[in-house]
Amino acid sequence: MALVTLEHVSRRYRLGGQTVEALRDVNLDIAEGVFLAIAGPSGSGKSTLLNLIGCIDTPSAGRLVIDGREVSGQTPDQLADYRARTVGFIFQTFNLFPVLTAYENVEYPLLQFPEVSRQQRRERVMRFLDLVGLARFASHRPNQLSGGQRQRVAIARALAVKPRIVLADEPTANLDHDTGVEILRLMKALNTKYGTTFVFSTHDDRVIAAADRLVRIEDGRLTALGVRHDQRWVMVKPELVATTVFAHALPVAAAVEDGGDAAEGVADAAAAACTAQEDEPRH
Repeated sequence: MALVTLEHVSRRYRLGGQTVEALRDVNLDIAEGVFLAIAGPSGSGKSTLLNLIGCIDTPSAGRLVIDGREVSGQTPDQLADYRARTVGFIFQTFNLFPVLTAYENVEYPLLQFPEVSRQQRRERVMRFLDLVGLARFASHRPNQLSGGQRQRVAIARALAVKPRIVLADEPTANLDHDTGVEILRLMKALNTKYGTTFVFSTHDDRVIAAADRLVRIEDGRLTALGVRHDQRWVMVKPELVATTVFAHALPVAAAVEDGGDAAEGVADAAAAACTAQEDEPRH
């Protein structure tokens, strides 16, 4: 089962008397443990998609299921506790509290969990600060840390709640090249070691190069899905392959790229899979 499923999801806003279609009929499954980049130009809808997955925003239409729970139709306030326990956030501007130390910033989201004792909080905070290489900077405030160190604190804070999924909105945008590469390597290592699912919104080629799944979006529509296979991207149009195939099966995507009879067979199989999903009774 996918960790995140979007079925015919759209998001519309009213802006200056006009309706803006931020997302249009998006269908996507995200498998657990992937390192996925959502790429597109400014205004393409990638941040809106990230906000929906993070339960910060809600769909105008369609169905959104996260970790087996349908969240469409509920307000962000209704989902606050669920969001706090399921999703970790990493922001482009770090979003650290300037008056708190690195330790206190990582501890902050844990304060709303009454079942976590003070001793458990301390052990968890120090564990994740150590994991990102900042244990000796625990008492430093953000203005005493470099940009890369602040982003490491943000990563530790996101992981401290032990989320099912970490969402990162342009995490390298405010970092220099070397620091950005270092941060990406850290997140990739955490993904590999702990199986934590990472989803990025980005237009940074470095993030795309580090990913193992790629979603391209433009004008609110998914335009291509990519799977990394043998150090190269295999790109597939979303309507050609069922989203579950995109999430799990490399050989299918490779066959589509290679063309010929195999590709036609895969296309037929994918179409049949999509039809079967549509015809399957819902309970």
